[in-house]
Amino acid sequence: MNNRTEEINSYFGHGDYSLAVRRMLDLSLDSGNHTLMQNAVNWSKTHRGLLKDQSTETSPEFRKEFGDLMNQFSSITLTDDVSTTSLVVADGISKSYGEGNFSLHPIDLQLYASNVLGIVGENGNGKTTLLRCMAGQLALDSGTLSFPALDKPDYYGIKNHVAFIQQRIPRWFGRLKDNLHFSAALAGVTGKENELMVEFMLERFNLSEFAHLTWERISSGYRTRFEIARILLQKPALLILDEPLANLDINAQQTILTDLRFMAKSAVQPMGILLSSQQLHEVEKVADTVLLIKQGKCTFRTGEDPENKAGYALEVETTASREQILSLLREEHVHVKFNGGFYTITSEHITVNEIIKTLLTNAIQVSYFRDITHSTKRYF
Repeated sequence: MNNRTEEINSYFGHGDYSLAVRRMLDLSLDSGNHTLMQNAVNWSKTHRGLLKDQSTETSPEFRKEFGDLMNQFSSITLTDDVSTTSLVVADGISKSYGEGNFSLHPIDLQLYASNVLGIVGENGNGKTTLLRCMAGQLALDSGTLSFPALDKPDYYGIKNHVAFIQQRIPRWFGRLKDNLHFSAALAGVTGKENELMVEFMLERFNLSEFAHLTWERISSGYRTRFEIARILLQKPALLILDEPLANLDINAQQTILTDLRFMAKSAVQPMGILLSSQQLHEVEKVADTVLLIKQGKCTFRTGEDPENKAGYALEVETTASREQILSLLREEHVHVKFNGGFYTITSEHITVNEIIKTLLTNAIQVSYFRDITHSTKRYF
């Protein structure tokens, strides 16, 4: 059995039905088999109907459809191999603005297919400028931007290679579904395949109930989902998203990020994904690499400190005072900062596990903690 079918079986067996449905849709897309895709879409509709009727996913119909689908997948060969083609290389790119005295200092980047690269930082520090440079929307002051995967990296080649989704989704007219059909047609997808791909994207991004609605009748969060679906119909090799989580509720944020990661690592149509966000922890869960941009400079890049020269760092919420924490740890190089909600404890020698153990064994109440040793959070 393929690794991904085993994964789906695990999700289903543990009651993670929504996740099993989304992964099944992804698997059907990778199969390239239109019959399997349609069957997976139908199973997704069954699941959505059960949720709407507040029924249980243990219904015989739902479970039978799952078993039938898994049997169909067992008869085809699927690969788990994914491409690692270099999609874009930025060598010392920089950009300055005359007004506001802001400069994006020289930055080096390389993004591969199947990889997710996150850009984090506070507002006004250059995240959007960097993304627009990478998308070819801004002229560079210095440095070079190359696209190794393109035979002819001219304007049209790059435009078809790179898709950019900005934070403010442009207004569109007509029905949501009609716009998806049009986008697919622009990518050369016509006839029955056009119908199937649009139906697939509607299900994949939970847009089916909004298919016949117009711009003003859907929320900003679902406009973001629509824009992602529209862009994916055009099959870009590199997807750039500026603050895609800004308009999503807390549950949808991690769902969308996780889904994008799975889609990036598709064996049939892998993508490179470059995204910016202020949601540090959510991005760090799914990104292969995270860059911290501060005052136009790349000040930290995950994975570049394997020897942990900066020591250990812990974010913790507790009723204990700063003085209590320091007295328990009793180490010269322990520092405790308080931001009004959490303490950040850093130490050159005491590991995070040792810090937590010390607090708990001394009856210190801890309601939340996170190891941020290798997180960009410690540098904010």
